[in-house]
Amino acid sequence: MPPFNEPGESAIAKFAAEKLPIDRLPDAGMPAEDVRLLITSELYLDSDPVRNLATFVTTWMEPDAERLIAENLHRNFIDHAEYPQTAEIEQRCIRILADLFNAPGETTGCRTQGSSEAIMLGALNLKWNWRKRMEAAGKDTNKPNLVFGGDVHVVWDKFCRYFDVEPRIVPLQDDKYTINAEDVASFVDENTIGVAAVVGTTFTGHADDVAGINDYLVKLKAEKGIDVPMHVDGASGAFVWPFLYPNEKWDFRLEQVRSINASGHKFGLVYPGVGWLIFREKEDLNPDLVFMENYLGKEDATFTLNFSTGSAMLLAQYYQFVRLGRKGYEAVIQLMYANAKELASRISSMGKFELIGEGAPQLPLVSFKLKEDNGYDEFDIAGQLAAERGWMVPAYTLPPNAEDVTVLRALVKESFTYGMMEKLAEDIESACATLEVKGGLHEADRKKLVKTNPAL
Repeated sequence: MPPFNEPGESAIAKFAAEKLPIDRLPDAGMPAEDVRLLITSELYLDSDPVRNLATFVTTWMEPDAERLIAENLHRNFIDHAEYPQTAEIEQRCIRILADLFNAPGETTGCRTQGSSEAIMLGALNLKWNWRKRMEAAGKDTNKPNLVFGGDVHVVWDKFCRYFDVEPRIVPLQDDKYTINAEDVASFVDENTIGVAAVVGTTFTGHADDVAGINDYLVKLKAEKGIDVPMHVDGASGAFVWPFLYPNEKWDFRLEQVRSINASGHKFGLVYPGVGWLIFREKEDLNPDLVFMENYLGKEDATFTLNFSTGSAMLLAQYYQFVRLGRKGYEAVIQLMYANAKELASRISSMGKFELIGEGAPQLPLVSFKLKEDNGYDEFDIAGQLAAERGWMVPAYTLPPNAEDVTVLRALVKESFTYGMMEKLAEDIESACATLEVKGGLHEADRKKLVKTNPAL
């Protein structure tokens, strides 16, 4: 606990012994150091980010990056007239990412708060481009639909509900947790604004068959004249596939891939929040979605859902690009992957677990499930790991029609060392040994626990 002063010497002693202000401003303020210590003591109730193997978000950056962030928290990114060099740095990052994603020429894009905003903007662009094509052909524009698999992030469902688009969700299967061209074919028609494919799913870390879906859409365009573009949700995978699987085609090397989103605050190695939306060509961005605004003395183009936002994480992204370079990113991502593979090997050697999608291209993570009923389940293991050692290893069921499958997932990030990997493997084995003695939760308790805690 923080070093509180003796009673009577500081206002913090009073707050430590009484209920904290939670619904109204206190009558008087308190010293800055006391406030910091008070809030810090509250945060001890949170989980330790280093042992949080559930989150994809970056939890460590080096001190110089943190200093750069701290020095620029006050800089409003949207004020391009006042901060033209910050706006230039955004454009540099867009060009760097377009090159990384193999864009064929000059293109455009934007910085976002994260992949959720980038997906909303990218999907809106799909809708508006589809409407433009349909109006030019004299066809009805009242029934747009969007095709994606059950392996997507919830933001895709949000987009469809918020912007009045029919979601056509390709269900998963018990032994198949991504989608391919055959799955998509029966859902696509002339009212399809686009197909969303995931590279690096949050459920198992794998990728949809982007190349196969692209080939199907190219054939559909040639044979029936139905031009359905693809958006690749690379929230996690767009910063992984170029360095682990450089020969795998998932990006702008494929004809129908017209836009890609990426999360800089995931494997882009930046703290939250920064995301990116990159278009294949400038012409792919519908100009009707771009606003020209005269603000603070300069006319400027804006294509965002958010307006005022900080510049710090954008600058941190550029810092990482310059600091690491291609070789540095490759080394970091490959190190994560090597530790993930070693963890997978140790989990597999226990004989109790089945690895999910072993051998297929995957994010640096381990997704696994119990082979058989041992009197306890994956939720019990997750709970035991949290109780015994403070590890956050999430357990969850997969989307329809694979909801009967429960998995555990351990994400391996830059801050997850080889020694931590060894200890986690030992702790998983120890948790299983403990559960074999005491058993898992009673089924009635299980249902009650899951109902009251959606995270489970």
